Amino acid sequence: MAKKEKTKKDAQLIVRISKAERDAFVELCEELDTSAAREVRRFIRDFLIRHEDGDTAGETKAK
Repeated sequence: MAKKEKTKKDAQLIVRISKAERDAFVELCEELDTSAAREVRRFIRDFLIRHEDGDTAGETKAK
């Protein structure tokens, strides 16, 4: 299996959420053996894919 080329992470996104939400999210990520940053990056990648063709309704693309 070919290795996926890694991209340099050179930007930050600051998001304000409540401390309770942040703590619950971080705790759940730890329980699932992942990191909060990894899950936020995964959300952003998936979101961009879902909307890459100008889909503003949020529907997933047919595969």
